[in-house]
Amino acid sequence: MNNNPAQLYNGSARVPLDGEWTLRHFLEGSKVITKPDDLLAADLTPLPATVPGNVEIDLMAAGEIKDPFFGDNCLQLRPLEFHQWWYERHFPSPSFKNPELVFEGLDCIADIWLNGKKIASTDNAMIPHRVSLRGLLRRPGEDNVLFVCIKSPLNAVRDIAPEPWMNGHSFGIEMLRLRKPSHCFGWDIMPRIVSAGIWRSVYIENRPDTGIDDVYITTRSCSEERARLHVWLHFHTDALVIQDFQVRLRGQCGDSSFELIRTMPFTWDQFQFEVQRPLLWWPRGYGEPNLYDVTVEILHQSQVVAARSLKLGIRTIELERTELNTPEHPGKFRFLVNGVPVFAKGSNWVPADALHSRDAERIPAMLALFADMGCNMVRCWGGNVYEPKLFYDICDREGIMVWQDFSMACGAYPQDEGFLAQMRREAEIVVRDRRQHACIALWAGDNECDSGYVGWFGNYRDPARNRITREVLPQVIDRLDPVRPYLPSSPYISPAIVALKGKDYLGPEQHLWGARDYFKSSFFANNTACFASEIGYHGCPAVSSIKKFISQDRLWPWADNPEWAVHATDPVPGLSGLHTRIELMAKQIREFFADKPDNLRDFALASQIVQAEAKKFFVERFRVQKWRTSGILWWNMIDGWPQFSDAIVDYYFTKKLAYFYLQRVHQDLCIIMAEPEAWNCAIVACNDSRVERRGHCRVMRDESRTMVLDLDFTVPANSNAVIGKIPVRRGDQQLYLLEWESDGVRGVNHYILGLPPFTLNQYKRWLPHIQGINPFDWSSN
Repeated sequence: MNNNPAQLYNGSARVPLDGEWTLRHFLEGSKVITKPDDLLAADLTPLPATVPGNVEIDLMAAGEIKDPFFGDNCLQLRPLEFHQWWYERHFPSPSFKNPELVFEGLDCIADIWLNGKKIASTDNAMIPHRVSLRGLLRRPGEDNVLFVCIKSPLNAVRDIAPEPWMNGHSFGIEMLRLRKPSHCFGWDIMPRIVSAGIWRSVYIENRPDTGIDDVYITTRSCSEERARLHVWLHFHTDALVIQDFQVRLRGQCGDSSFELIRTMPFTWDQFQFEVQRPLLWWPRGYGEPNLYDVTVEILHQSQVVAARSLKLGIRTIELERTELNTPEHPGKFRFLVNGVPVFAKGSNWVPADALHSRDAERIPAMLALFADMGCNMVRCWGGNVYEPKLFYDICDREGIMVWQDFSMACGAYPQDEGFLAQMRREAEIVVRDRRQHACIALWAGDNECDSGYVGWFGNYRDPARNRITREVLPQVIDRLDPVRPYLPSSPYISPAIVALKGKDYLGPEQHLWGARDYFKSSFFANNTACFASEIGYHGCPAVSSIKKFISQDRLWPWADNPEWAVHATDPVPGLSGLHTRIELMAKQIREFFADKPDNLRDFALASQIVQAEAKKFFVERFRVQKWRTSGILWWNMIDGWPQFSDAIVDYYFTKKLAYFYLQRVHQDLCIIMAEPEAWNCAIVACNDSRVERRGHCRVMRDESRTMVLDLDFTVPANSNAVIGKIPVRRGDQQLYLLEWESDGVRGVNHYILGLPPFTLNQYKRWLPHIQGINPFDWSSN
């Protein structure tokens, strides 16, 4: 029983219902249970459950299943996909006049029962659900019983006839009809765990007699002298006559402040006002991410009757992009913040955890990696859930722009009116809840669905026929967030590309995967992308991490190893066909090194070296071509479950070598040794900031640290400059170490000259020198 007193959240009283619940489950269809009384009469063992939670976590705690993250245990979960789950919770009635029950995350097909009466049904795991309890609660202090019945999602859609239009992964085709995150049906980065549960907080909230329903403040224009802001405001009141109401708006950021009072003749209004000498919000590297503490108050006859607080970043954001990228029509895909072009450096954000009730505890530490890396952008991939307010608050504070996909990936989704309406409602909630965050730079319709239409799904189809991303989503954004850029898909196949019967390589924004051969092959070195929103390379986790999720007798060798394959990730062995990822990792090692590692320690070390060099090269290649290129978001920062992957930090937060190499080349001022051309390697100073940088640079060769370049340099603001050249021969295999200092800040980098194969022992000799120029704590063991 919950005896917690009501808590206050932005003017509304809440009673939390998180914590201990009771859980019962059975194979759906094996028992006739249609209501709570049937459930209580059945011979089912009640289990303790925790909310927020996932049923798998509760089953592990009860000893009913083994840890699905270890070995191949996740393959044993298939029968649970057809179970029905009943949660039970007792609580005393709060003294609320207008109580509302709020589920922030309920996965997924559910009926909600209160005191024996069904009061609501839900069908979307990724949005909150709100139910009025007015007249349904017992008298204050008396006991109420809440049941939540979560039905099998697969049974819910098994009798819906497929449409020839629809297409998706054969091992998870049901994802197209269910508003659950796509990854849970199995992906190349996530296991198949079709979970269920009350995965985010649940509480009872009192809707006040007068309250603020919505505040939306945007920046129409801004400079260092002044900013013009636009406010949309909606409040509700039980007053019979709307008269003598005012809104008071106050904001403070450091020494900058604003305040205004305005008459509210109706319950909604929109108006503009100016802020003098504003402190602007900037992404990392380009300035401070200044945030105003804003208080919005509704006054009635000069008395405050409702209030809400929020954070405001004063900034404008634009996306300059072309529909085509060919030699005849060179492309562009570039973000501008406050009118200034920004070179985007960052990574893709994948599920924080395969069991999403654990997301919240992982998100702060995960985003700390992005800040530590110097990322100024994160792309929220479309196979995931929508992250909570905490995620965007941190990104606002850290100056990390957010590229936000809507939650659809790699599929041709239904086009019937019912599904379009479901997507419209989802989008409206998602946009309203997140649009105030300064960090959000872009709404993107989906992940790689356009690519499927013109390639994967068989016949070439015009993606413009997808009404979800061409009608529903842009209409929602035009209505609710008209100042934010929108991209129909990532990558986007524009009408100009379709006219040429082309694919994503004709667009300015691309996902660069290809054969994933040598990382300096023509595909990677000579790609035409102006902006890479996905690009990756495999890297083995540390041996200490592998021992946490692979059985002792399966640690080595990697070949024909079913546990390695499951964690590759091959989510449905025999059907998903993704077991080749381990072999790919081994081939990438052999592409770079002459050696074939014959033990786990050398395999992990060699793999991490190759991944680190590859990803460093990808970022450097894009940076030295600025502004032909304008951003790179590599795949990816950290795993959502233990696996062998492109991530540079494993599920247990153990950093791979690539983390430290990328951290060096993400510096706002970075000096890079470009690839050989005309017998020389250019030394390029890349300045991703709004100020001119001056400093001193040294370049040394091999373990002897023979000085080959020692000079002062100047590089203009937000530009690159070739500051020197070093004569080289491509046939030599040499290590170069680069050091520089500017404005009291020291930076380092390195370059490996020559063509593979190298030897692992040779690189082992180089590694202490690479690490030693600016030491970092790392081990692949």
